[in-house]
Amino acid sequence: MSGNFRARRPASPPPGGSYPMPTSQRFPHPRDEHLDADERRAAASKGFAPGRTKHYPSGGLDITSGEWKLLFLIVLVAAGVRLFRLSKPNSVVFDEVHFGKFASRYIKTQYFVDVHPPLAKLLITLMGFLFGYDGQFDFKDIGKIYDRVPYVAMRMLPATLGVATVPLSYLTLRALDCRATTALLASLFITFENGMVTQSRHILLDSPLIFFTALTVFLWCGFCSEDKHEPFTPSWWTWLTLSGLSLGAVVSCKWVGLFTIATIGVSTLCQLWYLLGDIRVPPRLFIRHFYARAVCLIAVPIIFYMAMFQIHFLILENSGEGDGFMSSEFQHTLGGRSMADTFADVAVGSTVTIRHVNTQGGYLHSHPHNYPGGSKQQQITLYPHRDSNNDWRIFNATVDGDTHFDWQNEPLEYITPGMRIKLRHIATEKHVHSHDHRPPVSDVDFQNEVSAYGMPGFAGDANDDWFVEIEHGDKRDKESTKRLRTLRTTFRLRHALTGCYLFSHKVKLPEWGFEQQEVTCNKNAVKANSLWFIETATHPKLPPNATKVNYKLPGFLAKFWELQQVMWTTNAGLTDRHTYDSRPDSWPRLRRGINFWVKDHRQIYLIGNPMVWYLSTLAVVAYGVVRGFLILRAKRGYRDFDSTKVVKYDTLCGFLFVGWSLHYFPFFLMGRQLFLHHYFPALYFAILLSCAIFDLITSTLRPRVRLQIAAVLIILAIWNFQHLSPWTKSKCMQAKWLKTWDFSCNDFYDNYSQYDSLGAATPQKSSAPILSTIGGEGRAPIVVEQKNGEGVIDKPVTAAVLGKAEPGRDIFAGEAVKDIKSDALVVDRKQAPPAELEKEISSVVAPHATTALDAVSNEQGKAGDQKKDSETYSTASSTAQDSSAKKVETTDVPAPAAAAAAPGPLGEAEVEAQKAAEELFPEAA
Repeated sequence: MSGNFRARRPASPPPGGSYPMPTSQRFPHPRDEHLDADERRAAASKGFAPGRTKHYPSGGLDITSGEWKLLFLIVLVAAGVRLFRLSKPNSVVFDEVHFGKFASRYIKTQYFVDVHPPLAKLLITLMGFLFGYDGQFDFKDIGKIYDRVPYVAMRMLPATLGVATVPLSYLTLRALDCRATTALLASLFITFENGMVTQSRHILLDSPLIFFTALTVFLWCGFCSEDKHEPFTPSWWTWLTLSGLSLGAVVSCKWVGLFTIATIGVSTLCQLWYLLGDIRVPPRLFIRHFYARAVCLIAVPIIFYMAMFQIHFLILENSGEGDGFMSSEFQHTLGGRSMADTFADVAVGSTVTIRHVNTQGGYLHSHPHNYPGGSKQQQITLYPHRDSNNDWRIFNATVDGDTHFDWQNEPLEYITPGMRIKLRHIATEKHVHSHDHRPPVSDVDFQNEVSAYGMPGFAGDANDDWFVEIEHGDKRDKESTKRLRTLRTTFRLRHALTGCYLFSHKVKLPEWGFEQQEVTCNKNAVKANSLWFIETATHPKLPPNATKVNYKLPGFLAKFWELQQVMWTTNAGLTDRHTYDSRPDSWPRLRRGINFWVKDHRQIYLIGNPMVWYLSTLAVVAYGVVRGFLILRAKRGYRDFDSTKVVKYDTLCGFLFVGWSLHYFPFFLMGRQLFLHHYFPALYFAILLSCAIFDLITSTLRPRVRLQIAAVLIILAIWNFQHLSPWTKSKCMQAKWLKTWDFSCNDFYDNYSQYDSLGAATPQKSSAPILSTIGGEGRAPIVVEQKNGEGVIDKPVTAAVLGKAEPGRDIFAGEAVKDIKSDALVVDRKQAPPAELEKEISSVVAPHATTALDAVSNEQGKAGDQKKDSETYSTASSTAQDSSAKKVETTDVPAPAAAAAAPGPLGEAEVEAQKAAEELFPEAA
């Protein structure tokens, strides 16, 4: 109101009299008696109809019964979009390769390591377990048909959480005092956001992450509303505690949840700052506010997070593929990895196993296979599993070979600092040896090859000799610094002639080395990578009652902290490029998506809804510009922030803008592998922000006009949604708005009838129609009905490698060393057991493998590059891939072995693939 306005005072009643009461009330409803025009308008904007007498509390949420009915309809729509034909495709999609495999490990209680916390994986596993999954499916490759896997139930978990995110967006904006029309707009934007739809339809972690992010924001907004009404009531504590639990849940899905914690943390600091400046709040009350928030928003999330890992450890009680990434102490808490007490003393003649300290790559190991280059002597590696090929005997190099020296009859001679020793491999009777040859992988001047050299009865030479240097001992064992003691002494081995140190690092040998870890002799060795310790020791002259030792098993806190360190280090190490990775600067512009799945001329390509995406990005930019402009106006003396309307929307939009910023900008600091789906939590905040700005812009319009504008925006979002749904070739061309949307349209069929014939031609898959959400980061899961009732969608068997789907990098799977036993020398391949044949240096290729298909591979990349990440494939090569034709490098193998390995006649698919390749490359045929 203007400062010159003064309300008219009614005339005074006559003495002894009173105002006459009207015979009928103009505003008969008690609810409206004390409301001025502005308050009535505000009540109407919140859904209160004239004449309603029901009272709604000031704190928490004010939702009318009509809104609950509307919200129910929205949930039904969201469920229809996300759950429709959830069983399609009936094969592995994108990172289901990893997260499905983790569910198998949980069910089989086999330990594994992943860069993400366990909550989302545990929920997915729970669904599989409840529906009878036995954990036997390997989830090995994208496109592999599910067999005896309740994959629909497992997909139902992220899909259900994706559906639940929709009403949370509605309730969040209502808690932020936005109009019902605005909340409706936000919920439908999220319902038809292609990226979120696609991500929520598969066994992936992003849908639980977004759900718990949305839940946290909603609960926090509810708490803030309650806090303005009356603090420290039971409902106030309920909102605050639930906010803390939700914070724990979001960070227990992915570490991206730390950004959500930062968002709530910034809001909390603002609250405390205002309380601190309010002179009406005494210090004791401020301290009470502070401790309440500290307990509920810090202690509760930490306890919840740690509880998830306790469940993780309780389930994964047995040894598994993740053992090698943990310390020896950790490994021995797992079933199947426990170790009997071993002798503490180490002497000349002791049989020992030697472990590397730093990389946890495993045991010093040798097997009867030679390096293909260099000295071509026997390989020495690090091997993470127990094996008889890890056993070595220690000899005194100064007297070894002396015919008068017999360690079995001489008194015990302990291994002391500076002693010159040899390490003899018990299985092959060769010594650890180093010489002036470059290692096979780390081919640099300051590193020498380490091999096993010698033969039975051969005393060896000076290149087999090493000096023992004790680095440190255990403070619990004073003798461990004076001589080698099992599990207590950390030592280095220095080569007697060259002065280099026995060394290992996280470098894997190629397939001929079975992907085991390289061992070298390094002249400039990093100390941490040249440290070793003895895990077990036996000696025939030690009495049974001699001192024995064992690992000190860590408790929960020690295991928890070690796993966090492994996760952090490994997460930072995910720097390998991926065909469909992207950088954060391209995400708000929706520059490219991710190829999730490719099969049978159908494709799932993750891309966002352009209209929703660009509108949200525009809202973020607009808020930043307007906020900066208001700051400049304030500097010039304008008092815009005296307006309650400006303050309200600045606070509302500012909170959402901070949430978007904290979920987006930290990714610029990360050098790791990133994908478009990493933007989804930030996108959620951006969508809410765009709708909040819509609420501001339409605040002066009549409700009907506001609803009409919202309806137009919703229709545009739905049109974009369906426009990126299953295509023919022509529709694909029309939908490719940006050149950087790297899906290929060339291999789509010209009309839908051709997909009908495809379905009829593949009866083995007709019982499980395949849904292909082509389009983008979450193409709409719309199914094209076939005449036989099978739903299909289009997929470009992309003529470029761009069309080849591949999962995100699982560094733990990549680092895992093949569990190959090599207890004995294998001389005759014909009589060797299958397990031993796996450990051959090379594989034999079927005679027909050197056909036109090989010419195709050679034409596309002569380096033997089997990743095919940047090559261009023809339909023939795609067909060849479907028929599982694979080229393997060959080496010289005896003729009988080659003959035994030759397969039978070509299958029909292979013949077809070969003919197609010959047509494409006639010169190769």
